[in-house]
Amino acid sequence: MNHAIQAWQAIVLRELLKFSRQSGRLVSALVRPLLWLAVFAAGFRNVFGVAIVEPYDSYIPYDLYIAPGLVGMVLLFNGMQSSLAMVYDREMGLMRLLLTAPLPRWILFAKLSATAVLSLAQALAFVIVAALIGTGLPLLGPQTPMVLLAAVSAALMLGALGLLLSVHIKQLENFAGTMNFVIFPMYFMSTALYPLWKLEESGAAWVYQIARFNPFTHAVEWLRFALYAKDPGISPWIVLGTLALCFGLAAWGYDPQRGFGALTKRGGPA
Repeated sequence: MNHAIQAWQAIVLRELLKFSRQSGRLVSALVRPLLWLAVFAAGFRNVFGVAIVEPYDSYIPYDLYIAPGLVGMVLLFNGMQSSLAMVYDREMGLMRLLLTAPLPRWILFAKLSATAVLSLAQALAFVIVAALIGTGLPLLGPQTPMVLLAAVSAALMLGALGLLLSVHIKQLENFAGTMNFVIFPMYFMSTALYPLWKLEESGAAWVYQIARFNPFTHAVEWLRFALYAKDPGISPWIVLGTLALCFGLAAWGYDPQRGFGALTKRGGPA
């Protein structure tokens, strides 16, 4: 157990130090959601608003509606980027040494923890900049613990999903293509940009059904309802269930006796 805790501390510290030396990484993480907020949402501010539906008590402008979805975008992209780092570390042999060491499989939670911390730091930076340009979210108040719980759970879930994907991505060249089939469908087929009732009202039945069962939808909705101290329904259970499932499958896949064992038996990168 002591060795496992030391390894956990070393992995988290390594990821934080690596991020601190990559100043452009924070800037690049903020450019995408801020463009959506400052350009796309501004163009629809007076054209498209959200009616008085839960969790809102009054009519709100479009930019305020998509702000939680853009926070989710930051968490989603950083979670997926972490899987790229896992593929790289595995090919370079760093993660192979760790995963074949006599440590429990849950040591992967160290990588997941570091990913979640970095995701939350980038999301906080986005929220601060968004407030400076006039889109303030109700973060402070009695609902703050609920917001923190929702954000941490969403960051862990998306990081676990990225970790699971890294089990099956064998080469860096395949990463971009795989991400296009994960990131964009998860984001656009969710409630990040438009409410579910809009999808149903427009007649896009199949998109509506996908959005209903999309775990990213429930991560965004949990965060959105938490901001207004409203009951998020089943969203927390879906997010936490997806987190447990993805992390469990990732730990199983990286077990040297199973999915990761093929790498060590060949003596080279996958």
